[in-house]
Amino acid sequence: MRNIKDESLKISKNKKNNTRPKTKSFGYTILGMGGGTVVPPFSFDYLVVGGGAGGGISGYSGGGGGAGAGGYRTSGYGPSPLRGSSIGPGKNCGTYPIVVGAGGAGGSPPSKTGTDGVNSSFAAPSPFGITSEGGGGGGGGNPSKNCGQPGGSGGGGAGGGTPFPTCASGPTSGGEGNNPPTTPPQGNDGAAQLLTPHADQPGGAGGGGMGAAGQANPPCRARGGNGGGGVSNDINGSCTAYAGGGGGGGSHNAGPPNGGCGGSGGGGKGGGTGPNTGGPGVAGSANTGGGGGGGGSKPGSYSPSAADGGNGGSGIVIIRAPADKTLTVTPGTNSTSTHPSGCKLATFTVTGCLTIS
Repeated sequence: MRNIKDESLKISKNKKNNTRPKTKSFGYTILGMGGGTVVPPFSFDYLVVGGGAGGGISGYSGGGGGAGAGGYRTSGYGPSPLRGSSIGPGKNCGTYPIVVGAGGAGGSPPSKTGTDGVNSSFAAPSPFGITSEGGGGGGGGNPSKNCGQPGGSGGGGAGGGTPFPTCASGPTSGGEGNNPPTTPPQGNDGAAQLLTPHADQPGGAGGGGMGAAGQANPPCRARGGNGGGGVSNDINGSCTAYAGGGGGGGSHNAGPPNGGCGGSGGGGKGGGTGPNTGGPGVAGSANTGGGGGGGGSKPGSYSPSAADGGNGGSGIVIIRAPADKTLTVTPGTNSTSTHPSGCKLATFTVTGCLTIS
């Protein structure tokens, strides 16, 4: 008699699993224990703007230099030459640290040059991480003069004419923008203050912005140079301008100390508000990465006649994901929303974490 039981076991052991349909994931990522939901690879977009720098202090050698804007990096929704690649496709669901860079402090005694802005970043796994450099501080005006500092956008040079009353002091250089370099570039250079020695205490030069380099002094040497303009971005539907450079501080010499204009996108105006009186630089706007304005110079000795530079504006990080994703942010100061197109948005105005599911 045949042993049906034994043969059944034998067949069962040798039998291939032909009761389940064969499937291919085609690169899809399987999430969860024991399989679970099949999540197609997807991409998402970003805007990451570093903190703007602080403007330089003024002195009796001239106005303080305007500060550089924070670096600006985006995957879309702004000027096409400045767009990088979207993040993904890949295993994109998960939790990501987000850093929003603070603005740098304006130059204030005993310091002279403004403080650099702080980097902003989206810490996705390599090669998808994005960092935008903080702006470079504006040069400080004083008997020894100071140059602008490098950064996302560079700071402007301080007024560097004859300090008091005959000691020669030459031009001051602007800081280098797009430092460290990225492709597309994340910023532009600050302007040099190019007036020659014995130029009678000129205004400071403008800091660089994302859309343009800072400007040197106009023909009126008492006026500060304008900050470089920022650029607009529509990632969240608001078409907001970001990363404008700070204006150079004006000089008391040869007329009213007219400060240079801040660049569009949050750049602060250079100090200088009336005949023979200087004033502090205006701060860059919060969450734009705008650079602070340089201080406007006053007559008299270096201290207490110096006027402080304006503080830089903090940066911002915005993430835009497909409509079928859920975005969660911490802390609660940050926010989520839905774009009219249905895409999901996460806006970070302070450092926190983003979870995509």
